[in-house]
Amino acid sequence: MDVSDLVIDGDTPGVAWRLPVFRFSGTVPAAPSVYIQAALHAGELPGTALAHFLLGALAEAEARGAIRGDITVVPHANPIGLAQSHFGEMQGRFDLGSRTNFNRDFPLVPLSGRDGLLENLGTFSAVERLKRHVLHTALGADLVLDLHCDDESLQYAYLHSVFWPGAADLAEALDMDAVFLSDGASTAFEEAVAHAFRMDAPHDGLPAGRLAVTVELRGLADVDRDTAKRDAAGLLRFLAMRGVVAAEAGSPHSFDGPVLPLDWVEMIRAPEAGTVLFHRRVGDRVKAGDGLATIIARPGFADGEVTLHAPQDGLVVTRVSRRYVRRNGDLMKIACAGPSARQRPPGTLED
Repeated sequence: MDVSDLVIDGDTPGVAWRLPVFRFSGTVPAAPSVYIQAALHAGELPGTALAHFLLGALAEAEARGAIRGDITVVPHANPIGLAQSHFGEMQGRFDLGSRTNFNRDFPLVPLSGRDGLLENLGTFSAVERLKRHVLHTALGADLVLDLHCDDESLQYAYLHSVFWPGAADLAEALDMDAVFLSDGASTAFEEAVAHAFRMDAPHDGLPAGRLAVTVELRGLADVDRDTAKRDAAGLLRFLAMRGVVAAEAGSPHSFDGPVLPLDWVEMIRAPEAGTVLFHRRVGDRVKAGDGLATIIARPGFADGEVTLHAPQDGLVVTRVSRRYVRRNGDLMKIACAGPSARQRPPGTLED
């Protein structure tokens, strides 16, 4: 195992950011190579915990000579966001300087433009240089996994439709509850990688042997030793199934969770601001018309409550953890068996 620091100079004198990069050299040139990063949204830590235990397992595999393909792991991909604190609360999703999401505005380049990402770096801000470095590293791999989490959530994944059903082995190995098929219309990290892979693919758009996926490892508070070790074991099993690591993969099983395009995800938003009383938990299945949440918009008034109902049958995949919501604020994601009647602009479900 080789450990090196990626150094990102700050935008003011005397400031520099360091993030450790762990690399394992494979012994089989034809084996797939892998890039795994966690906590691009700095406060989303289930992936960092997973990476910690995965690195221990990979070190043991390396000692046995069982690393077949090159593996790169970045346990915490955003030291800039990690250091951002406002009134004692980490601000790890958005850069406070530019107000942009750390997982948006990645350059969209073909694989042939990979090296150009590191040209003229001095003309870019620290955040832009961080994005260019991690994207450059990822585009050197065949399999790219970006580990995130939601607020309160089941385990699910985002990936471009060209990678499905090829990625069913990952969904099964990590025991995912749902898979969302993106439309390739955003500049998130995983979609920037998918863009490069697709540009390099044959005309059928299927990048043979490649994968780019965002894994949502449940919710923000789902960080504990047993869960992280179980997720690390699942990811190690996936690497064994793909021939990256020589290990027992077990018998593969088919993934039987919902697989749906983003237009089939009902985004439940608040029509008014107020205190939220949820009627449903993540993992609940709902029928059209079921009560989802009540908002106490005007406490003490007879007409002060607003109740939201399920627009169609589905599975509650996420809900927010805060119990006060602004008007039009997100409350839930529901995976459904048909398209939402609400028009969705291309791109991501949330900012």
